[in-house]
Amino acid sequence: MRKCTHLDSKAATLREQGCLNPSPQDVTDGLFRKGDFFDARDRVQVKYEMLRRVRIEGEVVSKTAKSFGFSRPSYYQAQASFDHGGLAGLVPKKKGPRRGHKLSDEVMDYIEEIQKEEKSVRASALAQLVEEHFGLRVHPRSVERALLRREKKRP
Repeated sequence: MRKCTHLDSKAATLREQGCLNPSPQDVTDGLFRKGDFFDARDRVQVKYEMLRRVRIEGEVVSKTAKSFGFSRPSYYQAQASFDHGGLAGLVPKKKGPRRGHKLSDEVMDYIEEIQKEEKSVRASALAQLVEEHFGLRVHPRSVERALLRREKKRP
C-alpha cells in the first residue's frame, strides 16, 4: 500500500513539472520493465537513457528510439536539446506565452476606465473596444481572466 502512495505522488510530481510520459506503455526497453529504479513514466529519464544507449553503447537510432517509445525525429530533437542544455535541456518547456501579453497595463487601465463609466459592460464588448482602440484582437474570456487577476492583486 505504501509503495502505491509513493508511485502516485511521483506521478503527480512528474505531471506538475511537465515530465510525465504520456505513453509509458510504449517504452519496451528491458531496463524499464524490471526493477524500481527506471520509471517509464519519467519522460526525462526515458529520453536520457535513450540518448545514452545510442551514444555510449552504439545502438542504432531507429531501433533504440522505438524501444523507448519515441520516433527517430524525436530522438534527434532530444539529442539537440541535450547537447544544448544538458539534462535540463530534456525537461519539456511550457508552450505558449508566459502571461497575458496582449493585455498590458495600458490596455487594462483602458478597460477599467470603460468599466467605471459603464459598470455592466460585457467582456465581449470590452474585447471589441480594445480591438478598435489598440488594434489588438483579444478573446472575451482573456479579458475576464485579466480583470480577475487584477482584482486579486488589490488589497
